[in-house]
Amino acid sequence: MLSRINEALNWCVSRYQREDGQALAEYGLLLALIAVVCIVALTALGLAIAGTLSTLTGKL
Repeated sequence: MLSRINEALNWCVSRYQREDGQALAEYGLLLALIAVVCIVALTALGLAIAGTLSTLTGKL
């Protein structure tokens, strides 16, 4: 029984020492940051295009 507890404890320790999940989380955060930047940039671009089209429509 004690050996099974020791194996489970060693498995938990080795699981938290691995960096696979950490790298995956970092990639996820980077992807989220890129998505936010794209949304902000496209929103600003859309507003600029809408303003230009409004100006052109007014001149016509």
